[in-house]
Amino acid sequence: QVQLVESGGGLVQSGGSLRLSCAASGMIISSYSMGWYRQAPGQLRELVSFITADGTANYVDSVKGRFTISRDNAKNAVYLQMNSLKPEDTAVYYCNAELRNRYYWGKGTLVTVSS
Repeated sequence: QVQLVESGGGLVQSGGSLRLSCAASGMIISSYSMGWYRQAPGQLRELVSFITADGTANYVDSVKGRFTISRDNAKNAVYLQMNSLKPEDTAVYYCNAELRNRYYWGKGTLVTVSS
């Protein structure tokens, strides 16, 4: 059974940092594109960042220069380092794995940034 479990969310002040982790089980992530999405209250879920199987990272414009995605295939995990957090980054953050139009999702971790 495939599982993606996010951790590392919490409450942080504006300008602070958090590191999200996503641990995968029941699958080997090395062939997958791994991503982070977020959904703020009343908003649609949006892509924040993804990293391809060959390690190429991509970011939505609003987080470029502040967030860094990385993957550790040996640990079967992906991470999102979030710096200079802003109140508008407040959302539930979801881990995603995609391979040939097959998608897996975690249950999310809440990030709250206070002003």
